[in-house]
Amino acid sequence: MTENNPLLYPDIKVAVMGMGVTGRAAVRYGLHCGAEVLVSDNRPEQQFLAGEGGLLATADIKWEAGGHSYEFLSKADLLLVSPGVDLELPLLRRLRDCGVKIAGELAVAAGQIDVPIVAVTGTNGKTTVTTLIGEIFKSTGKKVFVGGNIGTPLYEYLVNPDGYDIVVAEVSSFQLESAGDFAPDVALLLNITPDHLDRHVSMEKYVQAKMQLFAHQRLGAVAIVNGDDPLCPALSPQLQAVVRTFGTNDQCTAVIRNDRIMLAVNEEPEEYRFEGLERINHITLMNYAAAILAVRSLGCSHLQTQAGLNAFCPLPHRIEFVAEVHGVFYYNDSKATNTGAVIGALAQFPENVILLAGGRDKGDDYSLLRESVIGRVKKLIVFGESAGLLRDALDDLVDIVPVESMEDAVRTAAADAVSGDVVLLSPACASFDMFTSYGHRGNEFKKAVLALPSTLEVQKLGIVG
Repeated sequence: MTENNPLLYPDIKVAVMGMGVTGRAAVRYGLHCGAEVLVSDNRPEQQFLAGEGGLLATADIKWEAGGHSYEFLSKADLLLVSPGVDLELPLLRRLRDCGVKIAGELAVAAGQIDVPIVAVTGTNGKTTVTTLIGEIFKSTGKKVFVGGNIGTPLYEYLVNPDGYDIVVAEVSSFQLESAGDFAPDVALLLNITPDHLDRHVSMEKYVQAKMQLFAHQRLGAVAIVNGDDPLCPALSPQLQAVVRTFGTNDQCTAVIRNDRIMLAVNEEPEEYRFEGLERINHITLMNYAAAILAVRSLGCSHLQTQAGLNAFCPLPHRIEFVAEVHGVFYYNDSKATNTGAVIGALAQFPENVILLAGGRDKGDDYSLLRESVIGRVKKLIVFGESAGLLRDALDDLVDIVPVESMEDAVRTAAADAVSGDVVLLSPACASFDMFTSYGHRGNEFKKAVLALPSTLEVQKLGIVG
């Protein structure tokens, strides 16, 4: 991708709002570009200086702490926001009205990356598919920058782009709201189900945010979409890029048939086999099919792609098998932070599920779980701030037990489970009411399972922290 009107250049006044991981990277990139950098942070002054004093000392950075003020931020020509900042805040509207341009890291990266860019979005599966695509490319000897919403901001690539052959980025709906002219060479939309409606307000606006991924793709770029998701194919006619689809529909470019994926991009059909690989299920195959289309679009061979898929280790907290205790199977699906993910997880287990769910509500409609709960879930154990909402949506279908902690949830499930049952943590909610992250929540679940009495027959997987 060729250079195109950079947003950051020498002497421009750039304000960075919030000094999290993305904010710190934005400051470093601003300094790298020779910009005059301002920093605004919510933390009390003493706490802010304790955490960021070292970075502030590297240059003459003006700052404010204890909140964001119009008086300070309006001095900037450009305001760089982190994904967690709501663009509809009254302060941001006022700044826009006075001429301050507002952008996120995708807008800054637009036109500044001169290697192929693969960008992955969707309600569920983004991190897995982003990681998988990166690992396949790495297995072929390429130097790959994997970042974006997955943990390493794209600003880090912009500061030091030397030697990379390809960029693979996970992008969220929050990032896409401030994406500007960002135009990936290969863009993937894995699925769309309700999520983050507390921020996006409506499903329509959430879909609009996701579709920003394709808005500036050039002719010849590739758009990969889920052919089974009711929303995705309907959106395809709007796209200018070459559209390729994946799913169970025979009209898809990559078709899932049992434990195989059939590809029909070239004249000769390709087959990808997964016999004998552990934990291959429909969700995994959908993720694999999307990744296959992405890497084949950028030159990976059939054999290289199959080898990369075979070598990939599934990420934790995604329908992760934890243990079998006296014939009861325990699975950690803590990453399932919305109803769509829970519906997908429940589809892997036909019956006899004890479901553990709850946490911080994100505006989801828990009645969407009703069809999946009927006939599959024998008991629902709820916890956290959304326990009452889950009960209201589902208490006429299933026996519901409220608990106060993850340890209580696991013990209650174990007491009711019989041989052949599945105990599934699949929360449908964010974790931040009781835990620091979905990973923390999943690890606490695993610890509680492995602490159950009489676990001589437990098959243990690794536990983090």
